[in-house]
Amino acid sequence: MSDWGIALIAAGSAIAGSVVTGWYARSAGLRQAAAARHAGDRQADALLDSVRMTLRAESGHREFALRRQTYAEFLGAAEVRIVAERNGRGQADEDVLLQRALGGVLLEGPPDAADAAQRLVDALRRHERPDEVKRAKLAFVAVAQECCRPR
Repeated sequence: MSDWGIALIAAGSAIAGSVVTGWYARSAGLRQAAAARHAGDRQADALLDSVRMTLRAESGHREFALRRQTYAEFLGAAEVRIVAERNGRGQADEDVLLQRALGGVLLEGPPDAADAAQRLVDALRRHERPDEVKRAKLAFVAVAQECCRPR
């Protein structure tokens, strides 16, 4: 065989080897890219789940804080009315404040708290005995505490 023939065979072998090596390198690169994309998708899903859980928890905390504030405002207005009832020196705006605070509890709920608040207001409006009013107030406090307890 001549030098040219040997050179052509060597060049052909080198080219064929490069093509085969390139093909396998390309296949490996595609598999690595798919694996990286899959890992990135899993990481993005995990991050989104974490953000969703954080937002859900923050929303729950805001809900409890608003509920606690509403209940505290109602108890404050009821206490002003209870003291005024004891002293016999009530003012018209105390009734308005109590009614407004009751409205907040009725809107905020849940129904158990709204019912207990309504019973307390009804006891005050009927000028029931102090122990009955106190019992209605304690019933509302118990329900409010249960409603504000994290689950």
